[in-house]
Amino acid sequence: MSRTREIDLTLPLDRFTLEVAWSSDEPAIGLFGPSGAGKTSLLETLAGLRNGADGTIRVAGRTWLDTARGLRLPPELRGVGYVPQDARLFPHWTVRGNLEAGARRAARLPGRRIALERVVEVLELGGRDNDPVASLSGGERQRVALGRALLSGPDILLLDEPLAGADAALRRRLIGHLLRAQEEFAVPSLVVSHDATEVRLLAREAIVIERGKVAARGRPDDLFAGASIGALAWGEHYENVLHARVVTAGGATANAEIEPGLRLTVPGRGLVPGQPIAVVVRAEEIIVAVESPHGLSAQNVLPATILERRPTSAATTGDPGDPGERGGESVAVVTAVGRDATRVIAALTAQACDRLGLVPGRPVHLVMKTHSCRVYPALPHNVAPLRGGEP
Repeated sequence: MSRTREIDLTLPLDRFTLEVAWSSDEPAIGLFGPSGAGKTSLLETLAGLRNGADGTIRVAGRTWLDTARGLRLPPELRGVGYVPQDARLFPHWTVRGNLEAGARRAARLPGRRIALERVVEVLELGGRDNDPVASLSGGERQRVALGRALLSGPDILLLDEPLAGADAALRRRLIGHLLRAQEEFAVPSLVVSHDATEVRLLAREAIVIERGKVAARGRPDDLFAGASIGALAWGEHYENVLHARVVTAGGATANAEIEPGLRLTVPGRGLVPGQPIAVVVRAEEIIVAVESPHGLSAQNVLPATILERRPTSAATTGDPGDPGERGGESVAVVTAVGRDATRVIAALTAQACDRLGLVPGRPVHLVMKTHSCRVYPALPHNVAPLRGGEP
């Protein structure tokens, strides 16, 4: 079955007109942009829940909308698994009742069927089948909503801010479930988020929407490190996402390899050798040294080369390594790490950059504490294999 999605839409909104056009066969696409950019309106249009759009929508070889031909499929005939921000479960039904509602919808549409018990297993809903959804936590409700969407036999999953309001621990668990569902059921997805890190963790292609227009698209890691979108992606803080694979694990820490010979020590509880992970480090938690540092408590020192320095729109409290330099212009120092030239960005003040002589081409060392590295699940295709069959 084709995974290609072709979208060419125009939709008048209150403050601007949504005009988007793209074609892609990537299995997971992230739709990124600030609040009010038109992302949710686009999802509702794809799902057939919002009228007034002109243009075409083709998904997996089927035409859902072609206004030139007068074709507009109703929502129930589109192969959409829609998971809105508030889950919108049937509140007086049990977990199983909500899941079975998705399966009944699948029986009315062409396409494959997904076994209910397999969804329950993958999303770890076992033992809650007969519980009323009103008794569930926020994370469990999201998993039931995702399960119901999967069981509807969709050609595409539409996920609207699936991690909104989640704390760090819940965010990590939900990302794990979303990625496992991607891998297990292979249903193409479109994930809406105003958080650049979430897009980098969940998607293989990013489309940036600003005031209803496609401002940029490309690989998330490249896009959000670039100058054109970097300021939009920064928000309050910029987070680096480093894809790695666990080499050794045991106790409170683990060693993970970004590429052959380039390793990080990260919090390791629950990790196993060979596991793909994403390591998230905030830009302001990275210290830049112009000489090889010695005698540090921090275990991670990565050699890097400065590519550029650029101002950011984020406020700063100063260089964490020099309390005397509070305030001043915040600067993003963009570096390349390793043979793959992985982009890593550190946030410093302009004064600190000038004092250290940080200019393009200069070799530096990036210092990161282990507890500054937050570990998230990752899919295998995002991570390079270990050398020579290492565990």
